[in-house]
Amino acid sequence: MSEEMETILHPRPSAIVAALYTLRDLDADVAVMHGPAGCSFKHSRLLEEDGMHVLTSAMDETNFVFGGHESLVRVLRKAEEMFQPELMGVIGTCSSMIIGEDLHQAVEDSGVGAKCKVIAADVHAGYRDNTVGVILTLESAYKSGIISREEFERQKRMLEAATKLEKEVGAASKSYIPPSKGDSKIDVAHRLLELIGKGKKGVCVLNAKKETVFMFADILKAVNKVAEPSQIVNIANLDTEEGLKKIRGYSVKILDELDADGIKIDHIIGGLDEYPVAGEKAAALIDAFYADYDFAVLLGISHAVPLDKYGIKAEIFSVTNGPRTIEPLKWLGHDHAVLEIDLHPKTIGATGIIPSEFGDTLLKLKHALQLP
Repeated sequence: MSEEMETILHPRPSAIVAALYTLRDLDADVAVMHGPAGCSFKHSRLLEEDGMHVLTSAMDETNFVFGGHESLVRVLRKAEEMFQPELMGVIGTCSSMIIGEDLHQAVEDSGVGAKCKVIAADVHAGYRDNTVGVILTLESAYKSGIISREEFERQKRMLEAATKLEKEVGAASKSYIPPSKGDSKIDVAHRLLELIGKGKKGVCVLNAKKETVFMFADILKAVNKVAEPSQIVNIANLDTEEGLKKIRGYSVKILDELDADGIKIDHIIGGLDEYPVAGEKAAALIDAFYADYDFAVLLGISHAVPLDKYGIKAEIFSVTNGPRTIEPLKWLGHDHAVLEIDLHPKTIGATGIIPSEFGDTLLKLKHALQLP
């Protein structure tokens, strides 16, 4: 591929935002961004809805010239005074990194490190891969004794796999991918119900990323409700043993709710941070035991489930939350690609399964058609 083709022209996720979400995953009480007040505003607001306080040093034109060290020291002390955090994160931005601000020195000068654990990560938005922001934050967490070296290395492997996946078959696979709203939910639901009504068998694969599982799980639940138990095999990345405690907790909640609804997960293929490699495990399982099934419903990071690699001929129904993932799914040969609009903002702060448009469409259409 030429250098020109390697340049991604459409907007891509920010490493600064990725660092903030990682602090949330590590259960930080407070995150302080050393940068302008408007930096990453939308995501900062969402993260506050998920229980993490987000503050900013509000760097301005004067700080850009003369430095913002004292401003950051003041905000760190104020954060400790206001919230008495057990764990605080300090994240750099483009502005602070360009002028060479020293986050670790500010933490030392503020004295907050004597009262709580602190993660400091120098991050900017100019990295080609937003996962760099996650790795830098996790590395700081490891050095601060928050996570083990083994967990850091495992997380790093997953992030490198996620980056590779996006470049090969995801939203970073071409220099420009147009956003799409996907196929009609009514048409796709009608086709799925048609197959189920004919007694066809299918596999439902939940391969979700972190909190997005709270909505994708609703679709898995709906698929099981409109079919007979003998028709559907459920595969999901809902492992409760591997990964960060907060993310493992999501899996526990989902499994408890599904169990209360009488829905069984037949195969666990990893945790919610293992979606880049869990999809391969799902495809291998389908090839080994369910290759003759008629359809597959892929939920979440659908492009990570390489059914084409195994020559599986099932009719594929994919549901994603990425407008720029629809076209790649079509390129991969998925027969139906549905978009759950604004799924991620809706799942921030969720404490259990929340309704999805496609799940609701399936249930209501079955009722409207008076199907058994």
